[in-house]
Amino acid sequence: MTKPVHAAGRPAEGSPQRGISDRSLFALALLNFFLADARDGLGPFLDAFLATNGWSAMQLGLIATVGGLVGLVATPLCGALVDGSSWKRALIALPVVLVTIGALITLIFTNEVVVWTGQIMTAVVGAVIGPALAGLTLGLVGEKMFSGQISRNEFWNHGGNFVSLFATYFAVTAFGINGVIGLMIVTALGALAAISAIDPDRIDHKVARGLAQDKGEPGPSGFKVLVKERGLIFLSIILLIFHFGNAPMGRLLAQDFAIELNTPFRTTAIITGVAQFAMIFVAALAPWLIRRFGLSSVFILALMALPIRGVLAASFDSFWVIYPVQLLDGIGAGLLGIATPVAVERILKGTGRFNVGLASVMTVQGIGASLSNGVAGWLTTKGGYALSHLVGGGIAAIAIVMFLIYRHEIAPKQATDG
Repeated sequence: MTKPVHAAGRPAEGSPQRGISDRSLFALALLNFFLADARDGLGPFLDAFLATNGWSAMQLGLIATVGGLVGLVATPLCGALVDGSSWKRALIALPVVLVTIGALITLIFTNEVVVWTGQIMTAVVGAVIGPALAGLTLGLVGEKMFSGQISRNEFWNHGGNFVSLFATYFAVTAFGINGVIGLMIVTALGALAAISAIDPDRIDHKVARGLAQDKGEPGPSGFKVLVKERGLIFLSIILLIFHFGNAPMGRLLAQDFAIELNTPFRTTAIITGVAQFAMIFVAALAPWLIRRFGLSSVFILALMALPIRGVLAASFDSFWVIYPVQLLDGIGAGLLGIATPVAVERILKGTGRFNVGLASVMTVQGIGASLSNGVAGWLTTKGGYALSHLVGGGIAAIAIVMFLIYRHEIAPKQATDG
């Protein structure tokens, strides 16, 4: 298929090279730092918290599945909204406020109606943050700097997650549940302050949707471009398979050891913190890995982490196993978090459909993650946590084979690749 050719990604003529000293990019870094805690509400703590309040693995899997699927319905619509909107800062700020309110209510009232309502609301409004943040980033730095800036975003995001997890550990130790509430309010306010510090005049909304400066080129492609791009379709399927196997593993580890140790917040902080620690280094290395070995090699490395993770998690039941298992999570999921938007930007370059394309990929991978929660809960009730880990890790082999077959369409090369 022939697509319009654009020179997307250049700063406006005469504008200075943008760097981290730029106020808006520094604010973007802080936004990613605070969003680590503010975009997901209770996030990884939810399962462990509810498990110690009498919720079963099957109940937790069901609520994660339903909430995720409801949110997925909104995700492509959110991507289209971001493509056509010049209010990208507001599309991040409003969800932050609503997600924080929903999480605070869930902490105070743990009955089924409140929890279900809060999680569904969080899934729906949170669906817009990913596309809006990616579009905001592309609009600030352009195509040429996008790969490096996405890596910096992830570096700050995982750094924020790491700090937040251990702040939660100590806050719970010192203040109990009130410490968690205080931290959530602080991070939400920090995210809102960072959003307000980003100069709206620095956002090129044409570039943010995958178009160049308007020099008479064709306008945005129709939405049918999404179903005509084979690379985008294969990428979506591979991520669906990967996240189907990968998503429940950390949740199940948190449930298992939180019940065993009876310390939901501190146990989850350690389990999730190990993965986030690894992701910090992954984010720092990713630009070099893409330049030196190519985007395709980064995808293969990420996909290979899951089967090894599944075997380790299933083979050992001592707490120490969470360290290698979660380090592998940091490598696999961390690399995919950077490689995916870079691949989507390359596949859809010049179409003007970057944000809706990324949202569509996120929707499909989210389907895999959401459906896996119910399946993992059922597997756990039938054969224990080890069975679920083995099945999840084994599924990754399908994704690896599929990527090797279609890698040239999924991860197009650029001149900067190795």
